[in-house]
Amino acid sequence: MSFVLAIDQGTTSSRAMVFRSDISIAAVAQQEFPQHFPASGWVEHEPEDIWTSTVMTCRDALEKAGLTARDIAAIGITNQRETTVVWDRATGQAVHRAIVWQDRRTADICARLKAEGHEPAVSARTGLIIDPYFSGTKVAWILDHVPGARERAERGELLFGTVDCYLLWRLTGGKVHATDATNASRTLLFNIHGGVWDDALLELFRVPRSMLPEVKDSSADFGTTTPDLFGGPIKVAGIAGDQQAATIGQACFTPGMMKSTYGTGCFALLNTGATPVKSNNKLLTTIAYQLNGERTYALEGSIFVAGSAVQWLRDGLGIIRHAAETGPLADKSDSMQSVYLVPAFVGLGAPYWNPRVRGALFGLTRNTGPAELAHATLESVCYQTYDLWAAMRADWPDASAATIVLRVDGGMTASDWTMQRLADLLDAPVDRPMIQETTALGAAYLAGLHAGVYPEPEKFADNWRLEHRFKPAMSAATRQRKLAGWARAVKGVLASDEGE
Repeated sequence: MSFVLAIDQGTTSSRAMVFRSDISIAAVAQQEFPQHFPASGWVEHEPEDIWTSTVMTCRDALEKAGLTARDIAAIGITNQRETTVVWDRATGQAVHRAIVWQDRRTADICARLKAEGHEPAVSARTGLIIDPYFSGTKVAWILDHVPGARERAERGELLFGTVDCYLLWRLTGGKVHATDATNASRTLLFNIHGGVWDDALLELFRVPRSMLPEVKDSSADFGTTTPDLFGGPIKVAGIAGDQQAATIGQACFTPGMMKSTYGTGCFALLNTGATPVKSNNKLLTTIAYQLNGERTYALEGSIFVAGSAVQWLRDGLGIIRHAAETGPLADKSDSMQSVYLVPAFVGLGAPYWNPRVRGALFGLTRNTGPAELAHATLESVCYQTYDLWAAMRADWPDASAATIVLRVDGGMTASDWTMQRLADLLDAPVDRPMIQETTALGAAYLAGLHAGVYPEPEKFADNWRLEHRFKPAMSAATRQRKLAGWARAVKGVLASDEGE
């Protein structure tokens, strides 16, 4: 049994990947599922769609690889974090659609809790800010808005879980209600210092303890699938939230190593080791992974708009037909122009956390055209990454340009132009790996580690292969001039905030 099956359950699709013992990919299957938008700012998934698409892709991947359940040493699960499911303990039936991490319906609840002065205590325990993004207020909303749900939850009839937890419960036929420390750390209900569900937080967010899953290591015995699903039982042995799984897939096991994933948005995590680092720059403190009962922490920064800015060039402005055209177009831009795009289409994420401001272009001239807009769009992703990088270095005294290694993954990293500009603006090397499927690989590694297919982290890190290292080549004067221009542009956008 030298194969591992990774379930990568994302926001718009479910994927399954079979990895060999040398971490090469044997098969991939993917299936999209519907998104539901019942009101402005609301985003929901049908839990049954998540479940059926997951099972179908697992079966497809096994078939493509020519394997049976007997060939699979273990299953690893990685998932869209913070998305919240509440279901019936007896039947497995969800009492409401899953409320997705992007959903903003609990903004008023969060605003009230902040106004009452709860955020400092919540942040001290969880490493998070009070925001609709996280699961805690989503659970309470379901209990308050589904008739009879709160009473049933108080009687112990309902269960809560993030998507990994829900899938595990279904995979094991309702035998195991568990999650891992990385997913627990995104709920606003978990004390990341003690590694336990926190009674004071449960009371504040009004979530009954009986609903909560057991919290395990990220690599652990999570039970066994029912034989009917895949033609035989398979152990589930690894779970991590998607951004943490990507950190593991990038082998960022040493403090000072940082990964940045470029998809629709961008998520950067900096490994800070055994000590949780409190941020003074509006970053999140989170659990990167937990192995053998020991927690490793990270600082995390989220950028709302990365790849979606390129989609705007394509779909909104129509100046490109394919994303791959953006780099060559940017390369033709007029070097005498300094055009800045602040892509605050849905507000600004870390380190600003201002959802009210909107995007703006600065420095336009009569000669500004498609090439300059492409240039500004790709550069905006690099500037935003620089802001996270600078915030992380300010928050973590151990960080220095010499020790931080940046490993990148996600669709945008295919653009050599963008990665080179990123290295230039950070004044640090940017490493792009051979295997881009780092999220699924991280889940596979956690499962394979427990099953004995993959070695300890230090040895696994030796398997990480560099595809290309981008080295900084920009003069210090040019870098400083460009970063100063970006800072002025962001200041202008923040100044446009008209309040609620």
